[in-house]
Amino acid sequence: MEDIYKQKGRIFDIQKFSVHDGTGIRTIVFLKGCVLRCRWCCNPESQRYDIETMVVDGKPKTIGYDVTVEEVLAEVLKDRAYYRRSGGGITLSGGESLCQPEFARALLAATKECGLDTAMESMGCADYSVIETILPYLDTYLMDIKHTNPMKHKEFTGRSNDLMLENAKRIAASGKTRLVIRVPVIPTFNDTPQEIADIARFAASLPGVERIHLLPYHRLGQDKYAGLGREYTMAHIEPMSREHIEELVAAARGYGLDVQLGG
Repeated sequence: MEDIYKQKGRIFDIQKFSVHDGTGIRTIVFLKGCVLRCRWCCNPESQRYDIETMVVDGKPKTIGYDVTVEEVLAEVLKDRAYYRRSGGGITLSGGESLCQPEFARALLAATKECGLDTAMESMGCADYSVIETILPYLDTYLMDIKHTNPMKHKEFTGRSNDLMLENAKRIAASGKTRLVIRVPVIPTFNDTPQEIADIARFAASLPGVERIHLLPYHRLGQDKYAGLGREYTMAHIEPMSREHIEELVAAARGYGLDVQLGG
């Protein structure tokens, strides 16, 4: 029988006391590796599975290290009291959690064995047969839907969204997890009322989906690109005004969803 506690994975950070990535107080485990190359990505150090070096505050820092489920869970459980009081737990993020499906499944299963809430941030960019093995251990699926147009999605992320949209339908239809749609709102990509309305219409068509999160563009990860010796191609893009954001929120609210800004 598989020992899920010995399953190995590669992560690059563990962030505690988050309140924006699922219910209650949470610990976020950031997994290495991603299938997309979004122009605005605020965690470029997550994209490659390889362990790499990034210059931080003028000093080289190793990004990425290998761990077992047992080691991660030992760190997570230090804050068990906070999870129980708030209804919180663990959230997997990245990168794309589905790039390490065996580790993600084992970590979520072990967390459930400890009686904690589980969530995962993911684009759903994997075969549904992979996703299906994870759903029994997942309380909330925080799924990115970045656009409804496959060509524009490919232009800005490197891949079409056909598989992701189909997976969103199948995840919702399964009824096995609470599905929440998240939208990174990016100027020049998807920041028109019509584009946001199209995503909201799609989200509202999914069985059981009641909430959509709009995540306004920011440049907090820009320095990481320099630290990795890479160009940040969105440097000329300014964050949106409050008025513009409110216009987009209004566009999303036309479909009966609970629309929230941020996590």
